[in-house]
Amino acid sequence: MLTIDVISDVICPWCFIGKRRLEKALAGRPATVRWHPFQLNPDMPREGIERRSYRIKKFGSWERSQGLDAQMTAAGQGEGIAFNFDKMARTPNTLDAHRVIWLAGERGVQDAVVEALFFAYFTDGRDLSDRATLAEIAAEAGLDRAEVDELLAGDMGLDVVRAGEEQARRLGVSGVPFFVVNGRIALSGAQPPELFRQAFEQAGEAVVSGEVCEVDPATGKRGC
Repeated sequence: MLTIDVISDVICPWCFIGKRRLEKALAGRPATVRWHPFQLNPDMPREGIERRSYRIKKFGSWERSQGLDAQMTAAGQGEGIAFNFDKMARTPNTLDAHRVIWLAGERGVQDAVVEALFFAYFTDGRDLSDRATLAEIAAEAGLDRAEVDELLAGDMGLDVVRAGEEQARRLGVSGVPFFVVNGRIALSGAQPPELFRQAFEQAGEAVVSGEVCEVDPATGKRGC
C-alpha cells in the first residue's frame, strides 16, 4: 500500500490544490496520507496580521495582490475549490493549526481536519490564528473540543511540529506542497494527477529502501 507524506501549510492555496490533485490520482488506490508541518511565515505574530497590509508588503501593491488572487481563483475552480479571497481579513500564524493537525493524526481524523482547515480559511475566510475558531473547526471535523482546547492552552505538540519542520529542512524543502511517496520518490508542487501516478509506479520500482528521488515535472523522469 502507498504511504504518502505531505509537507504543507494551511495558508498555501497550492497546497489545497495539491490535495485535490493527489486525491484524483489516488482514486481507487489504497493509501495512507500523512500531513507534516511547514510554516510559510514562521516569524508571523501569533495573532496574525491584517491581510491587505501583508500582501502589499509581500507583492508591492494591492493591485498586484488582487491579480494574483484572480489567477489563483481560476486555478481553484478547475479543481472544484472556491477561493474567496475577499472574505479573508487576516493572514494567520499557522503554528497552532499544525499542532491541531498533529493531534488529528494521533486520533485518526487528520485528513478530515486538514480539509476543514483549508475550507475554513480559503472558502469561508475564518481566522486560523484565533484559537476559539481553530478549536471550533477542529471539533466540526471530528476532534474532541475539550481536547483541542487543552492542546491550545498549553505547549502539547509543539516539539513534534518543530521536529517536523526540521525534518523538512533536512529534506531540502523550501516550498510547499512537497510530497514523498513510500519514502522514495519526491514531488515538489501541486503536480497534475498523471505525475502523481507516475511517482506511485516509480516508488514501487525503487530498489534502495529509503531512497528519495525527485520527479522532473517537465519529463516525469526521476533522478536520485
